[in-house]
Order: sequence, then C-alpha cells, then structure tokens
Amino acid sequence: MSSLATWGFAEGDPITAELTAVRRLGGGSGYEAYLAFDEVTYGPVVVKVVRPDQVADEHSLRGLAREVEALATVNHPVVVRGLRHELGGPRPHVVLEQLDGPRLSTLVRRYGPLQEQQYLPLAIELASALHYLRRIGWVHLDLKPSNVIMGAPARLIDLSVARPVDDAAGTRRIGTDAYMSPEQWDPERYGVPTPASDVWGLGATLFEAVAGYRAVDVPTEEPASLPDRVPAEVAKTVAACLELRPEDRPAPREVAEALEPVLDRQPAVRLGGALRTR
Repeated sequence: MSSLATWGFAEGDPITAELTAVRRLGGGSGYEAYLAFDEVTYGPVVVKVVRPDQVADEHSLRGLAREVEALATVNHPVVVRGLRHELGGPRPHVVLEQLDGPRLSTLVRRYGPLQEQQYLPLAIELASALHYLRRIGWVHLDLKPSNVIMGAPARLIDLSVARPVDDAAGTRRIGTDAYMSPEQWDPERYGVPTPASDVWGLGATLFEAVAGYRAVDVPTEEPASLPDRVPAEVAKTVAACLELRPEDRPAPREVAEALEPVLDRQPAVRLGGALRTR
C-alpha cells in the first residue's frame, strides 16, 4: 500500500501566513492534523489541513465542509470548538481549539482501566453531549476512546463524519468498526443510524474505559463481559447501551441519571489538574 501524501511540515514551517507548525499530531485518509501557533488567537491551536494530493478532490472538500458545518452548529462545553476555516485556496483547512489532556485511548493503553472516580464523570459528561446532539438533530457517528480528550470536563473531538440525523439515515459503515453500532454496520438488518447509534458508541467507549479492553471487534458480536469488580449499576447501564436493537438502548439522559447516584457515592478525585466532586 502506498503511503499517504503529506505536507511534511516541521517545527517553524508556515502552514498559512497566520499558522506556524509546531508538530504533526496525526491524520486520516484525507487530512493531516498539526499542533500550530496561531497569530490570530496568539496561542496554540490544532489545524486539520487537506492532504496535498487532495486539495482539488471534491469528496475531500465536501468532507471538510461538512465538518465545518458541524462545528458551526454544535455548541456544547463537552465538544471541541472550531475557530475558523478556509475551504478553498492551496491548503484547505479548519482551525480548532487546542485541548489539554491525553486521549482516553492513550490512558487505557498505558495504565489500564480507569478508576470509578474517573470513568463515572466521563460517562455523564459524554452523555450530556449526546443529549444535546439529539436535541439539535445531529449525530456524531464516531464516538470512541481516541476521540475523547480527558480533562475537566472531558471533550469529544473529531466531527469529521458528524451530520444531521436525516443525512445519517442514508449512510453505511461510517465510523470505526469496534465502536460502530449494528445499524451503522448493517442498516438493512438493524435499521438506519439514529441518535441511538451514538449511545452504542458511548457504551463501547465506557466499556473500554471500565474494563481496559474492547467490548467487541465487530458490532454484531456478543459483547465481552465486564470484570466482576464493576458496580452492578454501571454494568447494567453499559450493557443497555450495547443492546443490538436501537430501540432497546437508553436515551443519553437516562445513562446520566443511572450513573449520577453511583458517582455521588465516590470521593473527590483530582483529574486533569482540577478537583472533581459531586
């Protein structure tokens, strides 16, 4: 397989007249992400720039425009903010706020399962974001540990495949296999993607945070079992999020309401530089 085309920006290279590269963060098939210094906001930002061989590709540009629309529509304290964008020109890009904190996937990979005082606030915060998305008629479609920045509060990132519910109904296999709902995987069998699809992603993400390993590798598999040490209320809620039928999953607010009493029993914990209490 050929390597993906890259801009190859090194520290100090100009991305645009206002954006100076600090380091490469990663990317996808159509874009690269860089930490950069921004002369407009005069601070660090994240820049997602379309790969050099795709700056004239209509599909890539439509994807960037869709992400810009999502960022402009979604305004929630647990969701990353877009700062500005340029859809044309030699380097189409979107500028995002830079968030402090590690990805959930990195924490689990390095240190194993989270403590209850960590994963319970995380669950409630992500549920609040999904409740908001449902209220405004949008779905994220790619909720997974690598798209969660741990902080106070946690932040949901990467709206590159997010879209209105009506548009999501026409999609198939958009997302990431191990965190994709059955209806995202096989809409002919399970029905079209809806906000309940994000609840599945929440369940798969919480499962991994709680257990330290994935619930499934393919959406239609029987989910693995959580460790015996997990509180019964947590295990029941996560299992409900991972029901095969979308109509059997709880609403996001029901996830929060089920877990808030468990969190109330926990002592305070310092996470991401802030003291979190209930």
